Amino acid sequence: MGFLFSKHMNENMKQQQEFMLMNARLQMERQLTLQNEMRERQMAMQIASTREFLKYFGTFFGVAVIGLTVGAIKKKQPGFFVPVIPLSFILAYQYDMGYGTLLQRMKGEAENILDTENSKLQLPKGMITFETMEKSRKAQSKFFIEK
Repeated sequence: MGFLFSKHMNENMKQQQEFMLMNARLQMERQLTLQNEMRERQMAMQIASTREFLKYFGTFFGVAVIGLTVGAIKKKQPGFFVPVIPLSFILAYQYDMGYGTLLQRMKGEAENILDTENSKLQLPKGMITFETMEKSRKAQSKFFIEK
């Protein structure tokens, strides 16, 4: 009688472990999906922000170029065009970020760094562990009582 009972308990325990493993995997997949969704939304907001900035900066750039052109013609001094050079670089960068391939190039460079220059990504003193966090917490805690 006891053998049948323990056999049934072992089967139930094995099924429970399989269920817990499946549940943990499902929870991890959901967490990864959520994190990826949040990352995609943040990137979309960044691109939208860049495009919006480009509208305002493009307007400023156009007005500045017209004003500097008129000033250079009236004063007969080509030095008025000097500010157009750095402003055009900023405009080109913002356009490339909002509508061009800058993000794809940045992604490719990031993948290259991850593949070939991984040592530059290491944290000082290595990865944070539970033990180092507890040691720091105990050192800062005023209420910690050693058992």
